This record gives sequence, structure tokens and C-alpha cells, in this order.
Amino acid sequence: MIFTDFNLDPRLQRNVQAMGFEQPTPIQDATIPAALTGQDILGSAETGTGKTAAYLLPILQRLIATSDRPRSPRVLILVPTRELALQVADHAVQLGKNTPVRVAAIFGGVSLVNQEQALRRGVDIVIATPGRLLDHIERRNIAFTSLQVLVLDEADRMLDIGFLPDIRRVVRLLPRDRQTLMFSATLSPMLGLAAEMTRKAVRVEVEKTTAPVAITQTFFPVPEHLKFQLLQQLLKDNQTQMESVLLFTRTKHRADRIVRDLQRAKISAAVIHGNRTQSQRIAALEAFRRGHTRVLVATDIAARGIDVEGISHVVNYDIPMVAEDYVHRIGRTGRAEAAGQAYTLVTPLDESMVRKIESILKQKIQRRKLEGIDYGKPAAVKPDADAIRRYVEANRRRQPAAVR
Repeated sequence: MIFTDFNLDPRLQRNVQAMGFEQPTPIQDATIPAALTGQDILGSAETGTGKTAAYLLPILQRLIATSDRPRSPRVLILVPTRELALQVADHAVQLGKNTPVRVAAIFGGVSLVNQEQALRRGVDIVIATPGRLLDHIERRNIAFTSLQVLVLDEADRMLDIGFLPDIRRVVRLLPRDRQTLMFSATLSPMLGLAAEMTRKAVRVEVEKTTAPVAITQTFFPVPEHLKFQLLQQLLKDNQTQMESVLLFTRTKHRADRIVRDLQRAKISAAVIHGNRTQSQRIAALEAFRRGHTRVLVATDIAARGIDVEGISHVVNYDIPMVAEDYVHRIGRTGRAEAAGQAYTLVTPLDESMVRKIESILKQKIQRRKLEGIDYGKPAAVKPDADAIRRYVEANRRRQPAAVR
């Protein structure tokens, strides 16, 4: 199919062409016709497969086709991160250019005032993180009397980071007579939630968990204590090739430490995670996008919504906790059939996850050791006498009196 086959409003067709979309992706091809008829959708699609346009185009078509312009939102899109909220809002504005559709992004880390003013002026589409949306609900800045469509984007991630109670609080305030569109990397995590929120939903599951062919993958076996040394040598030895590096780590604390260590080594680096203010996150992302920062260090959650062209390398400093996340991570390089590199630092404790990753990819990933790295046993660590004493004392107090 081509986009003209969907019989979209001519303004949407022009905007699709202006954004460089030529043929629908599989998720768009499967989702748009069903969504245009008003059916609920339960969709599974990986990052970078075009699912944002898959739900935005039917929504924009629906809003344009109706003449009523209520002040309260007609569409609510829930997302897990600020970055994804901004990315979806940007797509909505671009796809809805020269139409009367009004868009607002609602997320934490910034002042409530501007968001409140936008809501009071009236908007058609609200893209929100659950926590900040509830702040506005409690302040009575928003009502859902005119709501027609609910979208949950990255539903699996919202469940991972504990948004389920907030999501349920929001959904209880929405009209029952609505269209619900839910998207996730995998269907299984959200099936229970889907049963609560959808009606006869159409399942759309796109073939996934295969690494893009343009990405060369390498595993670097390394003891935990030598990870940073290996990273530093990779960046030093490949200074011209590793010009735009997105590095994933497991925790915010470790992300901060890596950035400090890189900066001490005279390597330009910035960090993006949930403890950074919105202005800090935007500045870090923009510096990376413009090439002023060579390495952007991110946690998985914060990386949702990072859409940067020309990333030369993805580095998994910590292997992901879920095998499918490996595919999402490395898919941020090698976009648009460009060549990309994915490096993963693998410790002995990571071997079970390595086997799972190779299993879902149905391929063995090459392993490589760097010259100049001493892979011998780590130096002996002096025991922490205070910690040992506290441990012994705590266990002694927990023992029954007869044992003492």
C-alpha cells in the first residue's frame, strides 16, 4: 500500500510527504485502516518502526472530520517519559500542520503554569506522563468530558516503572465510550491491562526481535572492574569512527559516574536520566544531536523518545535486564539503512543473558578482546572491618536467645 490508499485528508497527505514518508511501514499498514474505523487496537511494535504515525494519522483524520471544537481534549496520549512526550507532540504538530488541531505536551520537570495556560485555552490532543497529568487533574486544570480516544504508548515501560496505579486512576475519569489504542514492544506485559481498558481490540503484531542487518554487533568480554578502562580505550582507538555514541547503563548513579569519568579523560559527554531537570535533559539531547557532545549516557527509561539521526555507535555498558531491550537499544544506530555499530560489554555474570539475546536473534554474536587490557584476576580487595562487624552484630541480634 501507499499512504494515498488510506484516503486521508489532503493536508495530512501533504504533511506525510513533507516528512519524507513514502510507503507505510508494516505497523502503519496494519494499524491505520482498523483505527480509522474506530476499532480498539492492541499493537506490538519495536522502537523506530513508525508506530507514532500509525496512531496519530487516524486520530488527526478523526479530529479534522468533525466540526465541533470543544475546549476539553478529545484525545489523551499517555507516555512514560518527558522525551517521548516531546517527540510525540512534535510528530503531532508536523503531521497536523495547516489543520485546526491543537496539541499540548504535559510532563514533569518544568513549571505547571505554562501547561495550565495551554489547557485552559483549549487543546484537542494532550500528550502526557501520568504523574504530571494527575497534578493537573487535582488542580482541576483538565476535564475529559469530550474525550474520544485514549492512547497508551510504550505501555510495557509504563508498567515496568510502576505507573499502573496512576494509569488506572486516570482511566476511571475517562468516558467508557471511547476508542483505545495500546502499543508495546511485546504484547504479553499489557494483556491484563488491555482486558480492563479495551473492547474487542484488534491485535496487530509486527514481526520483531531481529537486529537490523546494517548493524554490526560485537560483544567484549570484560571483568566488571575493567569496564571503564575498556570503554576509554575503545573511544581512544576509534576516535574518528565513534563520533556519536549512545551509551546505555543500568542506573542513574552509574550514568552520572561514567560521565564524570569521561569528562576527566577529556571526552565530551552528557547524561540523560530521570533525576535531571527537563532543561538539563533538553540541553544534553540537543548538544548530542548537534555533534557538540560525543557520548550521551542514558538509562533505558530516559532513552525512550530519543530520536537522533546519525548515531554511529550504541554501547551497552551494562547488558539489559530483558533480552528484547537489546534489540531496542541497538536499533538506535543504523537508521534508514545506514551502517551502525553496537558494542556490548559482557561480564561473566552476563552470560545467561547473552544466551537469551543470541537465542531471540537466532545468531551468534562475534566476541573480541582488546589489546592493552589486562584480563587477569582483579587485585585483592581489603575487607571492610566495620561492615563485617555490623553484619555479625545484626545477625547476632536476630538469633533466638537459646542459640546465643
